[in-house]
Amino acid sequence: MTTQSKPTIFSGVQPSGNLTIGNYIGAISKWVELQDQYTSIFCVVDLHAITIQQDAKELNSRIIEITKHYLASGIDPKKSYIFLQSDISAHAELAWLLNCCTCRISDLKKMTQFKDKAGAKQENVSVGLFDYPVLMAADILLYNTDQVPVGDDQVQHVELCRDLAKRFNHQYGDTFKVPEVIIRQEGARIMALDDPTKKMSKSSSVAASYIGLLDDPIIAAKKITSATTDSDKLIKFNKAKKPGISNLLTIYSFLANTSIKDLEKKYQNKGYGDFKKDLSELVKEFLTKYQARYNSYSDAQIISLLKTNSEKLRPIAQKTLQDVKKKIGLLL
Repeated sequence: MTTQSKPTIFSGVQPSGNLTIGNYIGAISKWVELQDQYTSIFCVVDLHAITIQQDAKELNSRIIEITKHYLASGIDPKKSYIFLQSDISAHAELAWLLNCCTCRISDLKKMTQFKDKAGAKQENVSVGLFDYPVLMAADILLYNTDQVPVGDDQVQHVELCRDLAKRFNHQYGDTFKVPEVIIRQEGARIMALDDPTKKMSKSSSVAASYIGLLDDPIIAAKKITSATTDSDKLIKFNKAKKPGISNLLTIYSFLANTSIKDLEKKYQNKGYGDFKKDLSELVKEFLTKYQARYNSYSDAQIISLLKTNSEKLRPIAQKTLQDVKKKIGLLL
């Protein structure tokens, strides 16, 4: 891997919940496409995960699982860095400095994801959940990131990161690179199977709403056949009027590597039954191959990979942190 001639991308996933086909299509598969063009840094963001209380043993297991998901998805450790956020203390330290020097309460009150997660109990959730976007900004800024590939639900957080970088540069002099956001134009948001007006969530308590990447392939196929569609039976893409079939068309298009228009032509004289049957077989085949790759990695291999990459990246993060501390007067 080289960090010289290529621009840098940074992104990450929390080790919590059950990673879904929506996470894969909307975000991780995009990373795989980009890793030849960029110096690619992909983080297991465990500090973000603890903004909600976690069981310690389960969190340990999830960290290893998420790393295996990265590898099974096609992220190549010879081309990309995969590391654990909490292994590099500069993430938490820079987040605190940004809290004090550049971020305002008004910035964080605009964050819609906090409102969605906290709901009506905003006064009783952890400060970390409220401050989550600042830690995300620190993650990105530490590595002189050029672009951030994310699902479209994270775009607002990247916009805040850009604002904080600009604000710091204006106050203290040129310090941070201001990153751009990359989102997949098609498939950026895969919706829940039982309610296609809501995003498919890896934290959902309703198993029928999502396809987990570790779901039994047969059970996952059954979820497709029972997915909510529409009453008129026409297989046409229209997110506003036909969200159910549009969501399934997006999944089908990605897994089959074919256009939605071609799928509409293929099924123009057929019903939902034929369409769902074919898609369920496609999902079953995808998950079978995916899980074979996932299970080919041992826990020991994962732990070694994470530690090795943290050692490689720590000097980059530390250099950025030291520059920030010097600018604001913390270094004598």
